[in-house]
Amino acid sequence: MAIEQLTMPQLGESVTEGTISKWLVSPGDKVNKYDPVAEVMTDKVSAEIPSSFAGVIRELIAKEGETLPVGAPICTIEVEGAAPAPEAKPTEETAGTKKENENKAPAAKQAGKANNGRYSPAVLRLAQEHGIDLEQVKGTGLGGRVTRKDLLKLIESGQIPKAEAAEQAAPKVETTAPDVAPSQPAAAAQTAPVTTSTKPAAPTIEVGAGDIEIPVTPVRKAIAANMLRSKHEAPHAWTMVEVDVTNLVAYRDAIKDEFKRREGFNLTYFAFFVKAVAQALKEFPQLNSVWAGDKIIQRKDINISIAVATDDALFVPVIKHADEKTIKGIAREIAELAAKTRAGKLRPEDMQGGTFTVNNTGAFGSVQSMGIINYPQAAILQVETIVKRPVVKDGMIAIRDMVNLCLSLDHRVLDGLVCGRFLARVKAILENMNKDNTPVY
Repeated sequence: MAIEQLTMPQLGESVTEGTISKWLVSPGDKVNKYDPVAEVMTDKVSAEIPSSFAGVIRELIAKEGETLPVGAPICTIEVEGAAPAPEAKPTEETAGTKKENENKAPAAKQAGKANNGRYSPAVLRLAQEHGIDLEQVKGTGLGGRVTRKDLLKLIESGQIPKAEAAEQAAPKVETTAPDVAPSQPAAAAQTAPVTTSTKPAAPTIEVGAGDIEIPVTPVRKAIAANMLRSKHEAPHAWTMVEVDVTNLVAYRDAIKDEFKRREGFNLTYFAFFVKAVAQALKEFPQLNSVWAGDKIIQRKDINISIAVATDDALFVPVIKHADEKTIKGIAREIAELAAKTRAGKLRPEDMQGGTFTVNNTGAFGSVQSMGIINYPQAAILQVETIVKRPVVKDGMIAIRDMVNLCLSLDHRVLDGLVCGRFLARVKAILENMNKDNTPVY
């Protein structure tokens, strides 16, 4: 028998952590390879984690509701038929190292410097922007590593440890290893209180008679963390144009009933908007980019993320290669992805690879809104409701079907000029959609 660890998988290309929403097994349970052992929630998807081994569950390391970084162990499995790993006999050198580690202060073990001062680019960027002394932060990641989520909690709570405060609180303690940063004593670490709980710091709010307390679900936590990251890291700007879609409305209304009888699903206005955006992205590929710290990555594939709301959450499944699909193909994918989302059957691959987001806020009657960018994408387009309004056309007042398109952009990646041209192109495509030049099939 050998003991193997099951770790938190990466359920998406930009996903760095996941929350155990429900364990499907208990210690002592026998599992086969690929049997689901837990349900995990991220900011992009809810999925089951399959077992990588056949054996018996020995220990559930992670608790329900706990958020862990990708790669962190979540449980141990006693694997059948595997030879146990030979125990390494302690040498004189390793024994000395163990003794030295045992003498270190507990605070130093939890801090990010437990990883020899190595931090991820996102952690270093946040620390630099907010003046956070990383040596004073207790990491909740694997091996005490400081994660981006640890810093976001500190920023939200306002309890940001500064290097000057640590120096005034106590002198630094020298270490024997020259490549390790000096550690702070436990008393100094206490000057900047940091919680290792997965719950974000929040002010104490009195609950009055008749008030209802609603627990924050894992998916709500994941959405909040992703939205907070987007607003903290991406400098948002936005712009809007109004579009005359009178011809498009007449065309769609004329064929929608026959389309439904023939295909079995609805031909929505939204499919026409997604098609127009995909076409414009081919002409303005700058909008089809992501921010990657020291570089901007311009994606080749045009994969449109669409926002789909449930009663208590918002998911963003992806229409892959939208520029290569017909309006009928896009309408079919919209219907299928929406149905899977509301039935809770989205798979991780349904949520991956998005390069630009289109949000149908018009479904709720909205006429003007600014969306939060779906990080790390560079922009999101809000399609508002179509309304009949009096407008001036050819020197005369006419009643036309008008819609507002609101574009939020990451100003690190995009400037107003290219975004203005992109929106103007989307507007031109939509205003020229009609029965003569817009094939649905």
